[in-house]
Amino acid sequence: MDKLCGVELSGSEAVIVLLGKVNDGYVFLSNDSQKVKLGDDESSDDIKSFFETFQNFARQHDVELVIIKKRPQKGKMAAGAVSFKMESLIQLNGVAEVTFVTGQGMAASEKKVPFNLPAGLRKYQEDAFKAAAFYIRKLGL
Repeated sequence: MDKLCGVELSGSEAVIVLLGKVNDGYVFLSNDSQKVKLGDDESSDDIKSFFETFQNFARQHDVELVIIKKRPQKGKMAAGAVSFKMESLIQLNGVAEVTFVTGQGMAASEKKVPFNLPAGLRKYQEDAFKAAAFYIRKLGL
């Protein structure tokens, strides 16, 4: 895989971090990473706009795999309904395969060997980056 992206869904935003294959590893492509916001989740136009924005991002950057950080469905820390709408729209993108990683798996991996956060990575992008980095580490890519 030449390009993959990590995604963290938070509130009504998808934080997208793009990584590209270089030699034996992946590097953070800071200029190509972004946030995609879902406006009114009850508006068909806003839903379509979010879907098309993500799909165009994946197509323009030749993304082959999207790694989404899972959110809890139940309990005190349960994610909101809007984030699950965004997750579904990303899964339906039709351009790139989609997979999931757990926050627990990411934390356990980071406890063993801390992730090297690249220069230029913003604080709000860290979990999206760690999701992708954890997947790469887990599969030994």
